[in-house]
Amino acid sequence: MSETYPATPIVDMRSRPSFLHAFFGAEPGTPSYDVVKWLNKRVGSRDLEHFTRAKDPEGVVAEMDEAGISVAVMVARSVPGVRVSNDDLAAVAARGSGRLVPIASVDPIELGRDAAVEEATRAIKTLGMKALNLDAGFYAEGMKANDDRLMPLYEVCSQLGVPAFVMSGPTTPDLTLNDAYAVETVAKTFPKMPIVCCHGFYPNVREIVTVAFRNENVYVSPDMYTFCPGGGGYVEAANHFMADQFLFGSSYPFRPMKQGVEDFKRLGLSQEAYEKASWRNADRILGLGLADQARKAA
Repeated sequence: MSETYPATPIVDMRSRPSFLHAFFGAEPGTPSYDVVKWLNKRVGSRDLEHFTRAKDPEGVVAEMDEAGISVAVMVARSVPGVRVSNDDLAAVAARGSGRLVPIASVDPIELGRDAAVEEATRAIKTLGMKALNLDAGFYAEGMKANDDRLMPLYEVCSQLGVPAFVMSGPTTPDLTLNDAYAVETVAKTFPKMPIVCCHGFYPNVREIVTVAFRNENVYVSPDMYTFCPGGGGYVEAANHFMADQFLFGSSYPFRPMKQGVEDFKRLGLSQEAYEKASWRNADRILGLGLADQARKAA
């Protein structure tokens, strides 16, 4: 049974429509499609082809409505083999009735330092993207989160007052790059910049929880890995010191939205921790305005 929580908004911190790219399952009968189904199975999805339903932005919003999700944060990618341009992502968001929030991505290896900084700045200032995503271990030259080549991009986030999203997890091509402790350097260098650790550096749960304990600007968003073996460590921390630093994410299309919400409610979070993780923390760091809307509606 799910815990009983008051009806509140829900912000999904990691959601990507499958139609964005073949990598997300856009093309049935392809190896990429089979990988999406395989990963859904590995992380406990009950419907392995749920991601085939939404064919356009309006369909994604309908899926969100069914799941009870208010806002979906779209974190695309720009790495070899998976290029989703910031302009294309912004165009999808524009059709989402204000409920699809795009996060910029750049590849500093492909673009080079200056062009990467320029594109990140453009995506945030001109396209209105709410943060910058860095797939550190997935570039043609893989790196840890604290690599010197990423520092100018963190500087952009710091100067523009937006969070940096850092991709991590067990699918990192070189698992030595899935180094939670590397986030410490970034957190100390930019102490006012929120750092969202997508996939929560799973399976290195204790390590990222330790980094979050030491640095209040580190946010842990394990999304689909919350429900994998060992994920209870994230929940234990969220019920203790990490309540203000824990974030919900479905990881759609690699896990169903509705199942993600239902499973999140079964984790045993306190009401305070649940409310913060399901929307208040995301609302605060991304400036979504949900708290203001709730106050006006009260």
